[in-house]
Amino acid sequence: MKKVLFIFHKATTNPGPVGQILSQRSYQIDIRALNQGDSLPHTMDEHEAVISFGGSMSVNDCETLPFIGTELNWIPTVLESGKPFLGICLGAQLLARSLGAKVALHPERKVEIGYHPIIPTGAGSKYFDSHLSFYHWNSEGFELPSGAVKLASGERFKNQAFRYGDNAYGVQFHPEISKNVLVEWAATKDSEIERKLKSPGAQSWEEQIEKHSQYAPLVENWLNDFLSLWLEKKADYN
Repeated sequence: MKKVLFIFHKATTNPGPVGQILSQRSYQIDIRALNQGDSLPHTMDEHEAVISFGGSMSVNDCETLPFIGTELNWIPTVLESGKPFLGICLGAQLLARSLGAKVALHPERKVEIGYHPIIPTGAGSKYFDSHLSFYHWNSEGFELPSGAVKLASGERFKNQAFRYGDNAYGVQFHPEISKNVLVEWAATKDSEIERKLKSPGAQSWEEQIEKHSQYAPLVENWLNDFLSLWLEKKADYN
């Protein structure tokens, strides 16, 4: 059975429709929760692809969180193998940082929390419909790595999606988010989360859930098409 490696940065990560779509396509999901001490494979021989998911930590925590440094050092193993890699939010920032790009807070300390539109570049028009909105939860953004192709931008964080090589992608947003996760987060009383929801660029829980009902079907359609392109290398880069 074809196997896809899921890298979690916390054990409670919910892969949502990403996991559902791949399972429906008969892929076996191999989950490695790095913050729980799970290891990464030495080679990509047993896996068809890798998806690195998000997390509340920063890529710049590599000195205080050893597993972040381990993943940064490991990502070249995937790139050198030629196997597909997809980084989601923190995963995209890890990919960018592993390629030498800077990851940092917004200069005005703005955040992206909730559904925000992304704007495809010329190269990105092959991947995105104009002004499709995706779910975000980030206070840091990444510079475009040298040699990467920018696919989409945003109002607050200018780099929203990029491709490196034939099939390594990073996206700043969360196509895997589900309503159940949003409802669970909204019910969690966390002072740090509530503080962030007061930052410029953050939507209330009510607005996030309302917009999820509006955009989730469109995002899932996009995700289904994108995963086909990503795994089957169907993109036309000319």
